[in-house]
Amino acid sequence: MAQNTYQHVLCWFRRDLRLGDHAALYHALKYGRKVTCVFVFDRTILDALPKQDRRVEFIWHSVAELKATLQAAGGDLMVLQGDPRSVIPELAADCQAEAVYCNHDYEPDAIARDQHVAASLRHAGRQLFTFKDQVIFEKDEVLTQSSKPFTAFTPYKNAWLKKLTTFHVKPYPVEHYLSALAPGQTLMPTLADLGCEPTDLLSLRIRPGRSGAQVFVMDFLQRIDRYKDARDFPAIKGVSYLSVHLRFGTVSIRQLVRAAWHGTEPNAGPGHEAWLNELIWRDFYHQILWHHPYVVSHAFKPEYDTLPFPNDEHAFQAWCEGRTGYPIVDAAMRQLNHSGYMHNRLRMIVASFLVKDLHVDWRWGERYFAEKLIDFDLSANNGGWQWAASTGCDAQPYFRIFNPVTQSEKFDPKGAFIRRYVPELERCPDRYLHAPWMMPLEVRQAMGFVLGQTYPAPIVDHAKAREFALILFGRQ
Repeated sequence: MAQNTYQHVLCWFRRDLRLGDHAALYHALKYGRKVTCVFVFDRTILDALPKQDRRVEFIWHSVAELKATLQAAGGDLMVLQGDPRSVIPELAADCQAEAVYCNHDYEPDAIARDQHVAASLRHAGRQLFTFKDQVIFEKDEVLTQSSKPFTAFTPYKNAWLKKLTTFHVKPYPVEHYLSALAPGQTLMPTLADLGCEPTDLLSLRIRPGRSGAQVFVMDFLQRIDRYKDARDFPAIKGVSYLSVHLRFGTVSIRQLVRAAWHGTEPNAGPGHEAWLNELIWRDFYHQILWHHPYVVSHAFKPEYDTLPFPNDEHAFQAWCEGRTGYPIVDAAMRQLNHSGYMHNRLRMIVASFLVKDLHVDWRWGERYFAEKLIDFDLSANNGGWQWAASTGCDAQPYFRIFNPVTQSEKFDPKGAFIRRYVPELERCPDRYLHAPWMMPLEVRQAMGFVLGQTYPAPIVDHAKAREFALILFGRQ
């Protein structure tokens, strides 16, 4: 941690787009007499994206709100574009800033970027200070009794909970030091300036920025008592919908853990505990990625890294487009394609289906999710896919394979979610909705349904596909 006081420092915002309870900003304001805030739209990322990308628009709106908030507090946010590896050192030189403050990032590419920036700053006699902000515990903070990283969730969770104190969820009092903000009225680039175009983001009822995050927090806390029972049913409002805000740091993880943890006290109900469990999973996957960066492109379990998946491209395309003939899978994939969001239970179902039923390498599905999800987070996406594919740490055993029909019957019993995204089945009787190929001929004729035309026939036979998967994985 920085101990010296500096005349002028930069605070570099990345995936922490809020003013309050911000670790790096707090330390920058505390140790810098003058603090210039900056955000850089990274061209090395933007140039590889389509012109219309909901994530870019979410970031743009959130950055604009952050800029306005900083200006109202007497400061400003310089919003630049380029390669941060050169932009940040050059800006520090132009401003004659003695140090740069930012929060930790745990992804391999981001770590390499920060190392490059740190080296450039050092060469010029400046320093880079980084801080923990997006997780509660990081890196080596939660280890086994033999001082090794955990690879199973439950013992990690138990150690995590044992270590947790009120100190770890205490908010950073940024508001006490705002007088150090450097004033300014710099221009905010438009989406067009970035080479991007508006999307349907706002019409999807996604509210960017810290203000949007707080709306979702307050709404969720009103129904958190029902979370444990409601979270697995995609047709009802059971989850928090905060994943995109956690991803871009428009909400503080400490605020959320406080709400969940304090709620686990006696008489609070099981919803708080279940939600805290999900937040701990997030920390778990972050530390897995940090300790084992090879998981970005390889199976955590080496014996499963080169499984001879058939990788049928036509089957993969049918999965991507939501036309596999399995209604719950198709509805989930259509939800993703339409909105950039997929319910967590459905993520497990479609991932299992792609790997265990269609026998397509999990990395194909992981890449597709990375392209489509607004809340895409490398550690969680990789961890979730490797869990479903049975290749990861503490993963679903390969011989436990989701049956898409029984999953559908259990978690969308009346078919409300399926009918929303697969309107071809809107008139299908409940008893046949989850497996429409089982409909008697007279029922099909009465509703004008032709299997293979009105709606696809099943792309695979689940029972046979399951047997093939057991053989495929069992060879290892």
